[in-house]
Amino acid sequence: MSSENLRVAPIPMEKVPTDGDRVEPEPGDQFVNTPHVTDLTDRALAYLAVGYSVHFAGAAGTGKTTLAFHVAAKLGQPVILIHGDHEFGSSDLVGRDSGYRKYKLVDNYIRSVMKTEEEMSSLWVDNRLTTACRNGYTLIYDEFTRTRAEANNVLLSILEERILNLPSLHRPREAYIDVHPQFRAIFTSNPEEYAGVHKTQDALMDRIITINVNHYDRESEIEITRAKSGLPQEDAETIVDLIRELRQIGVHNNRPTIRACIAIARVLAHLGGRARENDPVFMLICRDVLTRDTARVTKGGESIMPQKLDETVRQICSRARQGGKPRGKVKEI
Repeated sequence: MSSENLRVAPIPMEKVPTDGDRVEPEPGDQFVNTPHVTDLTDRALAYLAVGYSVHFAGAAGTGKTTLAFHVAAKLGQPVILIHGDHEFGSSDLVGRDSGYRKYKLVDNYIRSVMKTEEEMSSLWVDNRLTTACRNGYTLIYDEFTRTRAEANNVLLSILEERILNLPSLHRPREAYIDVHPQFRAIFTSNPEEYAGVHKTQDALMDRIITINVNHYDRESEIEITRAKSGLPQEDAETIVDLIRELRQIGVHNNRPTIRACIAIARVLAHLGGRARENDPVFMLICRDVLTRDTARVTKGGESIMPQKLDETVRQICSRARQGGKPRGKVKEI
């Protein structure tokens, strides 16, 4: 797989103008920086400042990649983005021999004598990891556990000895390069995922500091939902409280995330609806958006979530009308 197949994806909460393989992260207008986000950011920046790499681990929808770009923007360096892929080998990270250059010299200065010299040399193309190490860029390795462990072995000497070992075909007398002092690496992964994920070698995990990213606190989720949809505060609170209540019922990766809050809020705002139990548009949106997240919660082979959803909506909306807050502390999963 060539480096062109390493896709650079836009991150919804960060502006990421690109320049070739580089990404220039900038704070987005809709990025919500709450105390919860600030705490995660400050911890990551502290580890990175003393030379450690950071690993954001969390379930899908907890904002790991967006947080990685936010932290990278604070570092102020260009970013190289890699998405983990089962097909990757070490050459897809480091680089490869991509062809040959042929040089031919014909000397016919004397008519009766023709001298010919030929020289052939291989052409080496750096891939993104090598580019980041050479130039001191920030590497964001998104879902790195989707890449096979043997391909990621090249990271071991980079993170510990700050040396990148290069294949023998790379260049004469350049078997390795010293990693630039400003190079930093941020990894993300989903420990609950099982499809297409590989077990990571202990040697790599021992070289990075893992920060567990759980679902945001209630205040952060409300601010994010409101910022991304434009809904009134009251409606954003109702939607977030609904999702947080259902999150305690969901099974493993089927717990609804902040993405469900944003989806419901954006569609509701587009259609001019309100987060009320007597608003049929709101109820239909909730059923459509939450079908996947709650389908596996069954009783006697039948999904209990349509009934549970209606009950929870009535409960949350009734509480909102009375000006009440969620009872107790919602457990973070």
